Amino acid sequence: MADVHDRATRRRNMQAIRSKDTKPEVLVRKALFREGFRYSLHRKDLPGKPDLTLPKHRAVVQIHGCYWHFHGCHLSKIPDTDSEWWRDKLQTTRARDHRNRKFLAAEGWRVCEVWECALRGKNRRVLADIISQIKSWLNSDANYMEISGQEKE
Repeated sequence: MADVHDRATRRRNMQAIRSKDTKPEVLVRKALFREGFRYSLHRKDLPGKPDLTLPKHRAVVQIHGCYWHFHGCHLSKIPDTDSEWWRDKLQTTRARDHRNRKFLAAEGWRVCEVWECALRGKNRRVLADIISQIKSWLNSDANYMEISGQEKE
């Protein structure tokens, strides 16, 4: 299916998409703040400028958009228009995420990735359960945790 917008309109729409302070990010960080966790936002000295950095726990929390980070769930469909270019772009983003995660681990940081599909869409989870999982992880010794939407049985 061809794009319903001309190139200029599509470009303007894509430029309007934010990279920080997204709804899923704000939802998670407000809930963690209510639970007593304090964090820094988008630290420029760490690779990938993690959404939340919790120095006390030596942990970072990344809230990834399923489309932009090519998760593979129902929220991350590759566009039909210029699909090869998008596939390359999104795979580059995935590779960069992987490199950033490895670098953070090498520097002693623990990483939690929360996917957008856990917070919205047909397979979303209850926010309280997600926050409970993050709290348990922060108080554990685990180095990595990933939270995504529930799989339908």
